[in-house]
Amino acid sequence: MSTAPLPIFTIDEYLKLERAAEFRSEYLQGTIVAMAGAGRNHGWILGEAFAQLHAQLRGKSCGAATNDLRLYIEKYRVLTYPDIVVTCGPDVLFGGAKDTLADATLIIEVLSPSTQSYDRGEKFLYYRALPSFAEYLLISQDAIRAEHHTRQPDGAWLLREISDPNAILELSSIGCKLPLAALYERVEFDPPAFSA
Repeated sequence: MSTAPLPIFTIDEYLKLERAAEFRSEYLQGTIVAMAGAGRNHGWILGEAFAQLHAQLRGKSCGAATNDLRLYIEKYRVLTYPDIVVTCGPDVLFGGAKDTLADATLIIEVLSPSTQSYDRGEKFLYYRALPSFAEYLLISQDAIRAEHHTRQPDGAWLLREISDPNAILELSSIGCKLPLAALYERVEFDPPAFSA
């Protein structure tokens, strides 16, 4: 039994569909992939991280936006919605469209069980093709834990894993700090499952 191949869309076709759609989808090299919904913990972490960045960036040349702003990665022909994207200086827009960025300085993703492998793997590969991309912060919603990737002067990436609730995440590319405890202030962790 064979399955029908997935339809292939141009970027223009995707953007036309996406701008009229009720639910968001990402574009991966011709295919359109529906985005998974987010849970309560995801929302609390995302909201607190955005609020902290927004306050610290006020009056500066950098700005933060939440997951309603698309990001185009030309090298891989990918359009995605980062949980938080920070740009510095004038925004680089894709095709002049005000709803689609083509570069970023810092990206934050809140890890979900269904997307964490993608966020750590292929998505990070895609993001690294952005010219100004300097920091990638992955925040767990199941435990107090962050994975902070920073681009080094030689182009290599350094990973720092943080699980101390008293830690302050230093986002040097944008001159901001995120207290880890504040990100989890309203988060309720599920009790661990025990097997008999």
